[in-house]
Amino acid sequence: MIGFFDELLEVSDFPDYRGAMNGLQVHAPGPVRKLAVAVDAAEYSIQGAVSAGADLLVVHHGLFWGGGAPVTGRMYRRLAPLIKHGVGLYAAHLPLDAHPEVGNCAELARALGLQPVDRFGIYEGRAIGFQAVVDEPRQRLVARAEDVLGGPVQLLAGGPEEVRRVGIVTGGGGSFLTDAVDAGLDTLITGETNHHAYVDAMELGLNVVLGGHYRTETWGVKALARRVQREFDLPWAFLDYPSGL
Repeated sequence: MIGFFDELLEVSDFPDYRGAMNGLQVHAPGPVRKLAVAVDAAEYSIQGAVSAGADLLVVHHGLFWGGGAPVTGRMYRRLAPLIKHGVGLYAAHLPLDAHPEVGNCAELARALGLQPVDRFGIYEGRAIGFQAVVDEPRQRLVARAEDVLGGPVQLLAGGPEEVRRVGIVTGGGGSFLTDAVDAGLDTLITGETNHHAYVDAMELGLNVVLGGHYRTETWGVKALARRVQREFDLPWAFLDYPSGL
């Protein structure tokens, strides 16, 4: 199963942020009979995987981001239940954002009724997001995003009221505002950004729809779990711990 994940997501060839570690992070000794998926490798999601009787937990945000760390405190509290109960941990960050079939960006685009026509948002030579052609009022797109994401979204209304070309980069995609304008987009859908993005959006003439980092990144792990169910006939559970951010 790990080989299936590695090949499907191209984890060995996909660039990521410095310190991120994609692939198998914690080994499990036994076979996988049940899969659990979550956005974050947090204490609560790990305990949730144990309670669900999972043998493998697949997450978008893994344990390791800044290189080696002592196995004390929070790191110990995360690792100990995995080792004690024989639960493996697999993480896929940018490879899961970018994948055209099971990725966060592609899945969210399809849920919004957008048909991706091209890639968008380049990180170290690899495209992360997608772009789509639409023809609808900005407010209708915002309302659909709120319906799909299950709650209010924030609009930085720097662009036109009639939307023609949309880019989707899930999570912290606020760094792609200039890329969006350079690609001819008038609207960017992402999770979160910083204060100065408001100034940028107004001056660049770009609409930015902020749906929340967590809410825009639940899609990939669930799509990957559905793919595993088809390939391996395994039951799975989504462990939902919204951050509100």
